[in-house]
Formats: sequence, C-alpha cells, structure tokens
Amino acid sequence: MKLSRTLIPDLAILQAFECAARHGNFTQAAAELQLTQSAVSRQIRTLEMQLGVTLFERIRKRVVLSPAGKAMLPDVIHLLGQTEDMVLRAMASSDGKNTLTVATLPTFGSRWLMRHLPDFLKANPGTVVNITSRSEPFDLGAEDFDVVIHYGQPVWAHATCTYLCNEVVVPVGNPALVGSRDIRSASDLRNEPLLHLAARPKLWTEWFEASHCEEASAYHGHRFDQFSMIIEAARQGLGFALLPRYLIEEEIASGQLLVALDCPMATVNSYYIVTPDGKQGTPAARLFQEWLLSQV
Repeated sequence: MKLSRTLIPDLAILQAFECAARHGNFTQAAAELQLTQSAVSRQIRTLEMQLGVTLFERIRKRVVLSPAGKAMLPDVIHLLGQTEDMVLRAMASSDGKNTLTVATLPTFGSRWLMRHLPDFLKANPGTVVNITSRSEPFDLGAEDFDVVIHYGQPVWAHATCTYLCNEVVVPVGNPALVGSRDIRSASDLRNEPLLHLAARPKLWTEWFEASHCEEASAYHGHRFDQFSMIIEAARQGLGFALLPRYLIEEEIASGQLLVALDCPMATVNSYYIVTPDGKQGTPAARLFQEWLLSQV
C-alpha cells in the first residue's frame, strides 16, 4: 500500500526536525537554516500533525526529543543523507561523465586501490569515482554502490561475489627490531612483542600452527582495528606484525619493514568483487570489475 503524497513530509520539514533535534533549540536551528524561529516552530508543528505524534518536549529554555522523536531521528538522518548523496551524484554526472560508486575496505582502499586507480582513470577518461570505506558487510538495499570490495566468504545478500584474490600474510618488523633478534624459526617469535588486528584475534595463532609451532601463546601484544595502524606500529618498532604482502610492497622495497621469517601463510578468507543485483550490467561496474581482475 502506498501512502498518499499528502502524508509524506516535505524534505524542508524533515531538515528542520533534524536541525532542531541536533541543536535542542528552535532558535539555533532557525539561524542555521536561515529561517525565523516561528517558521521552524510551524514546520515542526506541521510534522507532528502529519504524524499524529509529539516530537519535542519543552524543558526550561530547551526542547528535547520525545520518545517518538528519538525513534524517528535515525531514519530522518539516513533519508537526508541519501538525498544529499543523490543530489551530489546528479551534479557530478551533469556534464555527461560516468559516475562510479565504490565501497572498499579502508586499508585496501588507501594502500592498494589509490596507488592503482590512476591507471583505471587513464584508461577510462571521463569517469568520476566516489569511494567510501567500509569495514563490515552492510545492507546493499539501503546503499547505492556499483561495486564493493569485500574480504571474507563469497556470501552477500542480493549481490554477486566474484573472486578477486587470496591473501598471503608474512611476519615483518622494522630493521632495528629484526636485526636485534636471531630469528631462525617460528618458535623464535613466541615471546616477542606481537601486533594484532582486533578483527582477526586468532591470526598469529593460526600462523604459529601453520609453521609447526602449536605450543606458542600468541595472544599477547598490542591490538589495533586497522591494518594501516599496524603497519605504522611495525614501522615504529612496537612489535612484529602479520601483514598481507600487497599492503606493504613499498615498505619492503624501501627497507622500512623486513620479513622476519620467510614463512608466508594464506588466510582462510579471500577478496571478492561484490556487485549488487541490478548493477552487474552497468558499464561503469563492468569496466571496473574487469580492470580489478586484470590488476591482481
């Protein structure tokens, strides 16, 4: 069942609601929106009448969200964000250029994709890219992406996963740390300071097991939530890190990081190109996927 158009609030009214909720003050909201305080009050009252609920409660000189207002605010913020993204995409493509929206893992995006992206843009002149970092799977139905770079298993609702590459990690440290140790086997790293990725707490344990050093206790050491932070921590000598080779090509080539032991390990999961249903055939998504596969 579709709502009558008369029951759908205007975007300007929703903007007034979000702004008033953020400031907790109609006067400050009016100043931001370049309206009068009475105009904002009327918009809020109109919205309350449309919905049949009270959205704000007055406490002294402030207004605070009612329970109904608190429940509604996240959806309004999301809707306004989607609308802004739609307008920006339309403006970006107003000159006839192709627009490509990509969601990528943060470190993959900053340390691999950004280094190779100029080649794609050179081969596809007139393409404008919008890149967003995402660490976890999300609802593609609520987002508008042409392509997603995903690490994990090839499972994503309402989308097709295409294998991109596996991941091989190696133990590395900065030259001073590696040079001060006599590391000849995995067991020599058992009591060394280890750097961990919070999302993969068992990675060192898996590496020790793969290197036939199963008795090692591998949970001690600092933890970080991004590979980019672990790379910098390793560069600064805070400990040994298990890092994907592709992320540290420059550091190894320049000597900022050294492979502490030549015992690479392929991780259980892999990288995939995810294309939402209905997007597989779009020229921008197809070209980008073909280019990614040619680069890896």
